[in-house]
Amino acid sequence: MRYVLVLVASFTGVAVAVAAPPDRAALLRKMELAMGPLPGADRKVPLDVKMVSEESFEWGTRKKITFATEKGDRVPAWLLIPKVTGKRPAALCLHQTITIGKDEPVGLGKQESKQQALHLAIRGYVCLAPDYPSFGEYKYDFPAAFQAGLYQSGTMKAIWNNMRAVDLLQSLPEVDGERIAVIGHSLGGHNSMFTAAFDERLKVVVSSCGFNSFHKYYGGNLKGWSSDRYMPKIASEFGSDAKKMPFDFDDVVSAIAPRAFFAMSPMKDSNFEVSGVKDVIAKLEPIYQALGVPEKLKAVYPDAGHEWPEPERKAAYEFIDRWLKP
Repeated sequence: MRYVLVLVASFTGVAVAVAAPPDRAALLRKMELAMGPLPGADRKVPLDVKMVSEESFEWGTRKKITFATEKGDRVPAWLLIPKVTGKRPAALCLHQTITIGKDEPVGLGKQESKQQALHLAIRGYVCLAPDYPSFGEYKYDFPAAFQAGLYQSGTMKAIWNNMRAVDLLQSLPEVDGERIAVIGHSLGGHNSMFTAAFDERLKVVVSSCGFNSFHKYYGGNLKGWSSDRYMPKIASEFGSDAKKMPFDFDDVVSAIAPRAFFAMSPMKDSNFEVSGVKDVIAKLEPIYQALGVPEKLKAVYPDAGHEWPEPERKAAYEFIDRWLKP
C-alpha cells in the first residue's frame, strides 16, 4: 500500500505537498475478494436486545444479553457497565480461539491476561463482548450460510456481527458513540482489525498476537486461514498461497489509518512470526507519518510467546485512554 502526495495551494500562494489518505474503498474491495462482500444495510433488523441475566459488582454491572444481527440470527454477548456517571467511552472486546468464547474477556476464564473487557470496565469503559460464530453459546452453521448465499466466509459474518455490536453500543444511553475502541487477542486481534477496516466508527484498534504478513505466516502457506471460520476462498481461489492473495495486513491497517492502531507482537510468537509484523509496521510508518499522525501508530515487541504480558497490556490500555478519554 502506498500513500499519495498531492499538491495544493496554501494561503501564501505557494504549492505545498500533503498526503492524500489511502483509498479505503479500493482496499476494502481487495479484502472482499477473499472474504466475500459486506452485506448491505437492507440486512439489518432491529437489535431487539434481550436480557438473560444481570449481576452487580463493586466496579459496576455485568449483563448477559442476546441481540439480533439479521433475520433469524441472534448473538450471545456480555455487556459490562461501570459505575461512572455521564456519557463514557466504550470498547468492543473480542475473544481468542477458545471454547468459552465471550466468557474469557469478562473474567470467567482462567487467564487473567485475556480479561480485557473486565480490565477496561474497571477503567470506566462500557464493554461489549460477543461470541464469535461457533464459539461459546453461539451455534452457527457456516456451510448453510454459504449455501444460502448469505456469506462467503466466517470472517465476513464476524465483521457484520461486530458492526451490529457497534450499533448496539451507540444505542446505549451510557455510551458516547464517538468514542469506541475495539480490542482482542489472537483471533480477537485480527477480528478487531478486519472489523475496524470496514467500520470507521471504531476510533482505536488494539491487536495482540493478531497478525503478520501473509508471506511470513508459516512460510506463506495460508491453509490455517482457509477454514469456514475464516476465509475458505483462500484455499479454493488462491491456493492457500500468500503470493496469490489479493490483500495483506498492511492493506488492512491502511484502511484503518489515520485512526489509532496498537500492535502487541511478542518476539517468540509461534503463530505470527514477529519479523512479519515488523514488515507490516515498516510499510505503515510512512503512511501515518505522511498523514501527520505518527503517534497514532504504535507497536511493541515483548520477549514472550503467544501471550499478552502485563506491561504491554498496561501500554495498550493507556493507548486507548489517550485517544478516547478527555
